[in-house]
Amino acid sequence: MRIFKRNVSLCLSHLPPEFLSSSLAVSSFTVRFSSGFPTLLKRNQIHTGSCKLHSGSPMDGNVTAEQYKEARFQSEVGQSPCIWSSTSGGDNFNVPLGKQIFCNRSLNMKSIVAVGFDMDYTLAQYKPETFESLAYEGTIKKLVFDLGYPPELLQWSFDSKYMVRGLVLDKKRGNILKMDRHKYVKVAYHGFREMSKEEKVETYGNTLTRDSFDEPDYALIDTLFSLAETYLFAQLVDFKDRNPGRVPAGADYARMYKDVRAAVDLCHRDGTLKQMVAKDPQRYIIDDTSIVPMLEMLRDSGRSTFLVTNSLWDYTNVVMNFLCWKGTGNGSAPLSFDWLKYFDVIITGSAKPGFFHEDNRANLFEVVPDSGMLLNTDNGTPMTQVGSTVLQPASNGLNYACRVFQGGSVGHLHKLLNIESSSQVLYVGDHIYGDILRSKKVLGWRTMLVVPELEREVELLWQMRESRKQLQGLRCDRDHIEDKLHHEKWSLKFDDLEVDQKQKILSAIDSLESQREQVRLDHQQILCKSHQKFHKVWGQLMKTGYQNSRFAHQVERFACLYTSQVTNLSLYSPDKYYRPSEDFMPHEFDILALSGKCSLEVK
Repeated sequence: MRIFKRNVSLCLSHLPPEFLSSSLAVSSFTVRFSSGFPTLLKRNQIHTGSCKLHSGSPMDGNVTAEQYKEARFQSEVGQSPCIWSSTSGGDNFNVPLGKQIFCNRSLNMKSIVAVGFDMDYTLAQYKPETFESLAYEGTIKKLVFDLGYPPELLQWSFDSKYMVRGLVLDKKRGNILKMDRHKYVKVAYHGFREMSKEEKVETYGNTLTRDSFDEPDYALIDTLFSLAETYLFAQLVDFKDRNPGRVPAGADYARMYKDVRAAVDLCHRDGTLKQMVAKDPQRYIIDDTSIVPMLEMLRDSGRSTFLVTNSLWDYTNVVMNFLCWKGTGNGSAPLSFDWLKYFDVIITGSAKPGFFHEDNRANLFEVVPDSGMLLNTDNGTPMTQVGSTVLQPASNGLNYACRVFQGGSVGHLHKLLNIESSSQVLYVGDHIYGDILRSKKVLGWRTMLVVPELEREVELLWQMRESRKQLQGLRCDRDHIEDKLHHEKWSLKFDDLEVDQKQKILSAIDSLESQREQVRLDHQQILCKSHQKFHKVWGQLMKTGYQNSRFAHQVERFACLYTSQVTNLSLYSPDKYYRPSEDFMPHEFDILALSGKCSLEVK
């Protein structure tokens, strides 16, 4: 197997800050371009075909958390994209923790013959401060001008950092919930008002049957596209509570959520959002220079590559032009079809997740790239069009083997790629339900979930590892204190106790209860600080308290791999064998010395 070698010498983003701030840093480097990408070269040291990463991971043990944070792998203009195939065998290639690919189920890449990608929020990462604000503003305008909501909504503003993925929206009650993997509600807000523990228990705990927290009464916020509409729903809940007569007649919480969804759909149907992005992609999409090297490396390794997106061809062409070819970021430069050479098959307008059902009977049309015209096909095989006696290829002279389609189903895709077994396909997406769950559960595809929030999450985990140990120790302390307390209280049940013995036990109980309260307060204080460090409202994405969150549970169940960015694939060999860490059950922790140590001696 041939691995394509790219001339790359040094990635400044992996150098420690003290190096970058030294006089040696900027003055002694020149820029050389190779294969269209800038390569930074030190004048007195030329390396060919090598890219060495410096102090890339905090696991090295010789960098502080702050240095690690500053030295994160960045894809910025003027920096060369570092990829695995750029390194020589002897180089020390340390993948930063925030860029690592984490494994839930063993995956041998040698068994993968085709790697597929979603586009939106997978290959194309949108900027929340601009794209989500655009979606928010467009939705409000539809609510006011099309659905009869008061004009004062137009003055509202959007906080792109407030909502997170993994939340559950209670349509009937106007509540937004975060729950653990067992579906117990741990954090709950009514609009923007935090619900008390008593309110949570009364609403979601005192029932004879467990609620499933699924549609139609609940909405799962499992995609980044949903964050703006969730924030708007919370604003409407507060607005209705304060001004019950100002919302449209008969609009309860469920109706308001339905209206928000209708407004979002209107924005998508009339092209409001995508037209704005097409005019200025650079304003709304993150420029990732590692996408092309990643695709080249996968194709050079012998894999087929494909794209399956719900976006239609016109928008897909704009976005992929921006990601693959610079100079088209302002929306004014002519679009090119050169990016098609990085794929074998492209399916637009796929209507996922329905696309993944093999009994889906949707027609498959071939797209003429330069005109966008749709041609009939016989399950992907070109057909002579009515009124013509000549079979006209859709490529229309383009020198690429890639074919572009619209609609169809996974059966068409398997045929086009000559897939013999669904386990030969790795699909990369960002949406648990639309991309990962269906492709994994229905088809048996291997899956990789893109979780952009993960990069910051693992950095904070690294910084707060001592706090995590403290919390484990305090929980251990609490258990020991309570065991001792229960023993002392049990001793009081015996009638043959002397007065002084009883007084001694009562004194011990008072002391133990005081210790337990102090441990509880210490634990609560540290846990609260940890919670707010990750997110001021919702805490750690993958945790709820010290249980895995519902979102983390879904990631573990349905994603074979998960990582912060799709281009992290380029940091590993295309033939890598991904292996999960060992699973542990609670009874194994103390035996294998994996649990936290108690921090105090209970007397």
